Amino acid sequence: MGVVIVVGGGASGLMAAGTAAANGSSVTLLERNDRPARKVLVTGKGRCNVTNSCKELDKLIEAVPVNGRFLYGAFSRFMPSDTINFFESLGVPLKVERGNRVFPVSDSARDIADALVRFASENGVKTVKARAKELIIENGAVRGVKSFDGRVFHADSVIIATGGMSYPQTGSTGDGYEIARAAGHTVVPPKPSLVPLCAHEGFCPQLMGLTLKNIAIKVINTETNGIVYNDFGELLFTHFGVSGPVVLSASSHMRDMSRKKFVISIDLKPALTVEQLDARILRDFSESLNRNFINSLNSLLPKKLVPVVVRLSGIAPSQKTNQITREQRRRLAELLKDFRVTVTGFRPVDEAVITSGGVDVSEIDPKTMESRLIGGLFFAGEVIDVDAYTGGFNLQIAFSTGHLAGMSVMSRG
Repeated sequence: MGVVIVVGGGASGLMAAGTAAANGSSVTLLERNDRPARKVLVTGKGRCNVTNSCKELDKLIEAVPVNGRFLYGAFSRFMPSDTINFFESLGVPLKVERGNRVFPVSDSARDIADALVRFASENGVKTVKARAKELIIENGAVRGVKSFDGRVFHADSVIIATGGMSYPQTGSTGDGYEIARAAGHTVVPPKPSLVPLCAHEGFCPQLMGLTLKNIAIKVINTETNGIVYNDFGELLFTHFGVSGPVVLSASSHMRDMSRKKFVISIDLKPALTVEQLDARILRDFSESLNRNFINSLNSLLPKKLVPVVVRLSGIAPSQKTNQITREQRRRLAELLKDFRVTVTGFRPVDEAVITSGGVDVSEIDPKTMESRLIGGLFFAGEVIDVDAYTGGFNLQIAFSTGHLAGMSVMSRG
């Protein structure tokens, strides 16, 4: 029976530990926090978007813009349907929502976290509170792990599942990168992904806290004038710029970020054409012909947004609606269909949902998750240089790579 150390008790680590133990290994899980799965508790705003019910392997890989093909083996052995069956077999019923996002019926991330902890413990995994510092390597093979407090944990195999650098309050502070680098692995420099965006426009602080629902966005590369991303959903204005589900997804497509390179075009009324919107505005104006322009948009727009739109429209706030020309009205309709925010950069990595970057995939065997450099060393989850769009895909990466690593460990004693 092989002795396995799993470093990191998040989604991938618990899946790896429980899977290895269920297949006969003696497994010790090293977790630096008082309880495992702390990051799971905060995913999906506390609801935990467990996976995406995507059924086609190619579509699943397409949702991973960074090194998606590397995950072919891991995904094919543990698909979203397997994740769904896994949690429901542990007594956590799931439901599918818009965009094939899968959540627990309870809407509680704690149910998912508790199920993962239970899966590991019921299969005999021993959890030890310890922060791993470095690997013990002899003759090109891993022999164990040393912790920061001087303890030594001997093993035939080690699985590094420490996560990235997002949500550092949950313990994801990049330890795995340092451990891998010290062992000779190349680490692609980490950067934020699925992260709020800073914006140039001064109206963002004025709109802070405003959530726009059922809007459409386009991300435009100003250097090429090409559209790099489209989405529909919810956007939030903040004191620094924009956030919300569509913005987090959009951030994944903003590679080679430079100041003012990207513009987000927001369609505030995606269900209407410019002509239909113009007719709607004309109808609103005709119902209050002597009303000031600034008082005529309350049925069309959120209250916070009205003064900003009035200013950007170029129409005087005090101009009477019966004096507004067809051309002015048309420009207003076009503004509402193309409300622009200029991106100046990402927010810090500790505000990101996930981290892009990590252990170079060319140095990991995609069929096993084992290091090509060090025998008996495996990787799982966000510590690897892969990241996906929002919608449950990143947790699926954690479960698939954790499962594959847990199935692949073997005795090296």
